[in-house]
Amino acid sequence: MKKWYKEDWTFSIEVTSVGKKNAPTECRIGLEPGDTFACAYECPAGFCSKSMLKVFPILEAARSGGNLQNLGGDAPGQMTVLCPDGVVKYRITAKQANP
Repeated sequence: MKKWYKEDWTFSIEVTSVGKKNAPTECRIGLEPGDTFACAYECPAGFCSKSMLKVFPILEAARSGGNLQNLGGDAPGQMTVLCPDGVVKYRITAKQANP
């Protein structure tokens, strides 16, 4: 793969909780609290593809200059979301590379 486009935004996706016991056995792919994924535009390696369906529109909103608080976020560039299965909670943090 040859990346040719310099992305303006980077994202951190951190697992903050998993199920009722915070055990990896409660997540189909074994995610644990503290697992962190970094990405710009691509899907991060090892990240849940089902969760990416829910996370990607949030990344696009931030990437286009949107304030995530307008979508229920914790701060302009931060939002907490639950995976589609209702098991894993993620904290998404958006950072503009060159403001």
